[in-house]
Amino acid sequence: MRFETTVLRAVEAQGVGLHHGVPAWIRITPAPPSTGIVFVRTDLDRFQIPASWRYVARVSYATSLMRQGVLISTTEHLLSVFYSMGIDNAYVEIDNLEVPILDGSGEPFVKLLQDAGLRTYRRRKRYLRVRRPVSVEAQGKRITILPADSFLLACDIFFNHPLVGRQSIEMEVTPESYAAEIAPARTFGFSWELDAMRDMGLIRGATLDNAVCFDSTGVLNRGGLRYWDECCRHKALDLIGDLALVGKPLLGEVIAERAGHAMHTALVARIMSDPSLYELITFDQLATRVAHALVS
Repeated sequence: MRFETTVLRAVEAQGVGLHHGVPAWIRITPAPPSTGIVFVRTDLDRFQIPASWRYVARVSYATSLMRQGVLISTTEHLLSVFYSMGIDNAYVEIDNLEVPILDGSGEPFVKLLQDAGLRTYRRRKRYLRVRRPVSVEAQGKRITILPADSFLLACDIFFNHPLVGRQSIEMEVTPESYAAEIAPARTFGFSWELDAMRDMGLIRGATLDNAVCFDSTGVLNRGGLRYWDECCRHKALDLIGDLALVGKPLLGEVIAERAGHAMHTALVARIMSDPSLYELITFDQLATRVAHALVS
């Protein structure tokens, strides 16, 4: 896309938060060029929290943002959809501290944005292109981003379960590929971890209607899995949502090996804290550069 976008009309949804279990209502409305994605706490005098790496607060089982002590939790699914569907600017009005989980995937948000429609501005979109390799690794886990002229993703996971094991996915992320291959994949967990997570104050809103739950041999959800590798696809969804915190469409090849929210956001922080690692480039500049490279 050459130009910045926003939603054409306001749309809304309601549900419960996955971790806090609180009811929440959101309303997505148009925003001017160069606004980015901004959460607006309607229950707190419309206090605003930009969806930016600068405000990352908690990154254990979800990615939460905080500004001046005001929290927005579990942002990754909605941000993943905004980012992948090409929405640059929007206000997300919300009346509680956690984005509703809906069915546990990005698909309801995709449909919401499709209902909202797309408005294109005249301001040229600027992409963030990674200029040299950057990696974060720890305890056998790693995430790397390499220079590329599109947004490429490779995600690898391993869970010791007969229906999961090692899974991987590689793709170029476009609105079409995301909607078909990533968005429907749901968040997931394992039955033997539930009590410990609840003791930590997590998954208070989790049900089989908004999460996949595995027991020792199978899956508890009546309809089973949506994909045989649904877990890996959902990890890719989470990864994209965390990468969206750079605040610009990303050009690079991301390779995630058993990484999670903390490692995703650490990569974003490392990139954004060193301007020599990236350049901001328009679609036309990129197209000219690619054409010259092909000729030479």
